Amino acid sequence: MTKKHIFIILGGVLISLVVAAYFFGGKRELPEVITTTAELNTIVERVSASGKIQPELEVSVSAEVSGQLIELPVKEGDVVAEGDLLAVINPDVYISARNRAQAAVNTTLSNLSSAKAMLASSESGYFVAEKSWDRNQILFQSGVVSQAEFDQSESAFNAAEANLISAGEGVKSAEYSILSAQASLQETLDNLSRTTLRAPQAGIVTALVKEVGESVQGNGFVAGEVVMKISNLGLMEVDIEVNESDIVRVKIGNDAEIEVDAYLDETFKGHVSEIGNTALNAGANGFNLDQVTNFSVKVRISANSYEHLLNDSLKSQSPFRPGMSATVDLLTRSVEDVVSIPIQCVSTRKSEDSDDAELGVFLIGEGDEVVWGKVKTGIQDNFNIEIISGLKEGDVIVSGPYDMVSRKLEDGDKVEVKEEDEEEFD
Repeated sequence: MTKKHIFIILGGVLISLVVAAYFFGGKRELPEVITTTAELNTIVERVSASGKIQPELEVSVSAEVSGQLIELPVKEGDVVAEGDLLAVINPDVYISARNRAQAAVNTTLSNLSSAKAMLASSESGYFVAEKSWDRNQILFQSGVVSQAEFDQSESAFNAAEANLISAGEGVKSAEYSILSAQASLQETLDNLSRTTLRAPQAGIVTALVKEVGESVQGNGFVAGEVVMKISNLGLMEVDIEVNESDIVRVKIGNDAEIEVDAYLDETFKGHVSEIGNTALNAGANGFNLDQVTNFSVKVRISANSYEHLLNDSLKSQSPFRPGMSATVDLLTRSVEDVVSIPIQCVSTRKSEDSDDAELGVFLIGEGDEVVWGKVKTGIQDNFNIEIISGLKEGDVIVSGPYDMVSRKLEDGDKVEVKEEDEEEFD
């Protein structure tokens, strides 16, 4: 083989390698991205929390005196009106105490009569002694009576005066004794009346803690043992715990959507009726730093939203039982017809003007190049976020994959655009 043939063969191989490198080795695989379009939507900002259902009005009926329950005419679930008899504690001990206190009052009244009689006697003796003393003073000056008789008359007058003062104080003491005895009598009457427990409000007996024959402990200074609970089930609420980062967005009157575990396919309406001012982890000695800081928020359930669950016989009650679990979405803010995009489209990159990070999105430019655009965001819901500035309706932006949007893409990168697929990120 001549050198000419060798050069021709080598040239052909070289050309083949160049062509192969151009068609196969020169192509760089572009990252695939999914896009979406900025649209006008209504966005409702939500704060989600869970809690327990409870009556808005609930009273614990406690024993104020100690004794044995001898009557309990109600049972759990009974409807009671204000003033209805709920329970009777054995009154025998308190009847005896009342009788002793009444006898003590009668004794003090008798003592007062005796003290007044003694005062009258002392006044009479004082009158006689005073007149005798006045006469003897005149006679002594005239030299008719001796010094001994004069001194005896003065002593008798002083003794009568002392007896009069003592009798007056005796009357006062008897009057004070009467007041004390009457106070003791009133106390025994109050204790006797407390042996009968009556409903402080209308409602339903939701908990019966004691039974007939059991003993209860009562104390007039601290809460006694709970006998039962009376609840107004016509007004129900959910007591939820809201984190400190969300509580600043919650306001009295905010609408709420309530899902109760016992009613899987139902969503009930309500509104915020009360917001706690102190964190739940606050104790007598300050705050427990090891616990999450939450605040209590009470959400009243609208009766109109659960009317369809009641039958005619339960109109005065509720389909909910105290202690049921519920999840609440508080609707804190809402905007209508605003430019919005899916939340995952928004990412952060280092600002060109400083070392700080800035919020933005990747728009699809000419030649399938991505362009970083700074945006200002507003409120968001579970899926979309409001764009206040930086985008307009109809702009095409990158929505995924998540790692491309959050970390890998940079301004000016070329990408391969797949068809818009919103469902993948719903």
